[in-house]
Amino acid sequence: MILINLLPHREEKRKRRKAAFFVGLGLAAAAGLAVVGLWYLVLQQMTTSQQQRNEFLTAEIRKLEVQIKDIATLRAEIDALKARQKAVEDLQIDRNIPVHVLNELVKQTPEGIYYSTVKQDGQVLNLAGIAQTNERVSELLRNTGNNSEWVTRPELVEIKAATLQAANKEQKRLFDFSMRVSIKRPQDVDAKAAAAASGVVASQSLAASAAIAKSPKP
Repeated sequence: MILINLLPHREEKRKRRKAAFFVGLGLAAAAGLAVVGLWYLVLQQMTTSQQQRNEFLTAEIRKLEVQIKDIATLRAEIDALKARQKAVEDLQIDRNIPVHVLNELVKQTPEGIYYSTVKQDGQVLNLAGIAQTNERVSELLRNTGNNSEWVTRPELVEIKAATLQAANKEQKRLFDFSMRVSIKRPQDVDAKAAAAASGVVASQSLAASAAIAKSPKP
C-alpha cells in the first residue's frame, strides 16, 4: 500500500533550517561578544599595569633629577674649592718671584747700564734706563735671552740718544732705552732644571755605554 504525505514537509524543513541558522548566528555573536569583552578586559589590565609602570618610572626620574642637581651643585662647589686652592698655591709660588727677578737683573745687567724704572705687569717686566752705548743694551738683550734663569724673551721697545750734563758741566752722550721681558714661573724653572738633569744623565749613560763597547774583551 502506497502512503502519500500530503503535509507541507518542505516548508517545515525550511523553517527548521532557518531557526537553526538564527540560533547558530546568535551563538556566534555571543561567542564574539565574549571574546571581545575578554580581550577588552585584558587590554584594560595591560593599560593599568603600564600606567603603574609609567608612574613608577616618572617618580624614579624625579628622584634622579634631584640627585643630579645635588651632584651638579657638589661639582660646582668642588671646582670653586679647587680654584681657590690653586689661587692660594699660585700666590705661595709667586711670592718669591720678585726677589729672584731682581737678583737675575743684577746678575745679567752689564756695566754701563742704569735702570730708572722697573715695573711688573703680570708675567711681563717693563724696564727703562740709561746705557752708555748701544752695545751695552745689545749685551743686556743677549744675556736675558740666552743666559737668564728667571727671565726670557727680551724685546727692545725703544732706544734713543740723550745728552746729559754731568756735575762738572761736561755733556755726555748716553742712550735712553726701554724694554720688556717675560718672567718665568718657578714651575717652568723647575721643569727646565729637571729636563737638563735628565739630559745630563742620558749623556752620561751613553758615554758609559760607548766606553764599555770600546773596552777590549777578555
